[in-house]
Amino acid sequence: MAAGLGPGCVGTDGAGGVRVPAAFTGVFGLKPSFGRVPAWPLSLFGTVSHVGPMTRTVEDAALMLNVISEPDSRDWFALPCDTRDYRDGLNSGVAGMRMAFSPTLGGAKVDPEVAEIVRRAVGVFEELGADVEEIEPDLGDVHAIFRVHWWAGATRVVRSIPPEKRELMDQDLMRIAEGGEAITLADYLGAVESRGALGTALTQFHARYPVLLTPTLPIAAFDAGRLAPLDYGDVGGDWTAWAPFSYPFNLSRQPAASVPCGGGLPVGLQIVGPMHDDRLVLRVARAFETARPGQAE
Repeated sequence: MAAGLGPGCVGTDGAGGVRVPAAFTGVFGLKPSFGRVPAWPLSLFGTVSHVGPMTRTVEDAALMLNVISEPDSRDWFALPCDTRDYRDGLNSGVAGMRMAFSPTLGGAKVDPEVAEIVRRAVGVFEELGADVEEIEPDLGDVHAIFRVHWWAGATRVVRSIPPEKRELMDQDLMRIAEGGEAITLADYLGAVESRGALGTALTQFHARYPVLLTPTLPIAAFDAGRLAPLDYGDVGGDWTAWAPFSYPFNLSRQPAASVPCGGGLPVGLQIVGPMHDDRLVLRVARAFETARPGQAE
């Protein structure tokens, strides 16, 4: 997408796989509600993995969603197909809409330049008539919940590869998969229970604030070929150390999008909506895109 080689792409997002590259390259990416886009076979990472569009514009993403959300009876998790055009209501604006802005999502370390760019982007919604309140929701230790789900999924991925081919695999993935071998059934069921509690907490949060705004990432893009930027050091294979804003919403299955909001190296603004309300996320993203076309500052 960023290279301009196509009008739209389909991505998979198990922890940020649509939103992270979208933020790093200055394009729009949507992780829809889990099940909105049927997937078959199910990802080996299980129900944290979503399928969504990456496009130049929000309207193009809505158009793609019309197509890729068509039903597929092979996906047991698929949501009932919504036959309405996702472009309907896209330009309805955000006047009077209540939004929460969380600069750190409970304490994430954010690069000062990124933080300032995102804060200015959030101000656009106030200019458009939205009621924006800065708040830091207490989501608990989301990383611990996610780690069990993701590490166990990585173990399944590696087990699906013939042993003689495993030496060709990414060694950081192999390190995560080795860690997943130590996860017990009790550990996994505990993480499933905690995931449910997180989903409930976020559902209640969105009853008060239909929209949550955060940075997509706390940093701008870093050198290719590295798992983490230099100032993060050796993260032990755990790239989620520098992506704390994305994976909570894989666990909760909510729709979340990254819209470019400026910077020398692109910076993304994340827009999160309640489970099933993909239209709201697209509408909010479109309002920002219209007010600040291109990479707004």
